[in-house]
Amino acid sequence: MPTFSFERTAPLPLEEAWRRLTEWPRHRAAVPLTRVTVVTAPPTREGTRFVARSGLGPLSINDPMEVTIWHPPVDGEPGLCRLEKRGRVVLGWAEIEVRPGPGGRTRVVWREELRIRFLPRLFDGVVEVTARAVFGRAVNRLLRRP
Repeated sequence: MPTFSFERTAPLPLEEAWRRLTEWPRHRAAVPLTRVTVVTAPPTREGTRFVARSGLGPLSINDPMEVTIWHPPVDGEPGLCRLEKRGRVVLGWAEIEVRPGPGGRTRVVWREELRIRFLPRLFDGVVEVTARAVFGRAVNRLLRRP
């Protein structure tokens, strides 16, 4: 199962970076051909479930996720969110961490383990490189847009 991580520094307070990254429907504008539907009542907390549907028509894949750790940043302390992928095709987990960065900025750490069921391990390298690029661009967009 490919595991990858990347970091970004954003000129935002911790709470604002957290909000931009964890308002799940916002991911639609950041990830091509994807829409996100939250299936539990707000606010987000442990147990919140949502589905990211990516693709076109019959070539779409559902990626249902559940928030299993929800610790928003408070009083300058870091925040951490862990998502468990609960689907039949997309498996693994993702973690979003925000922590104080240099000069009052926020340091974002994204960690993810991603597996596509039925895809041979031979393709793990391709999955990792592609996912790192897609999610890296998505995080950049989410952090830039209010």
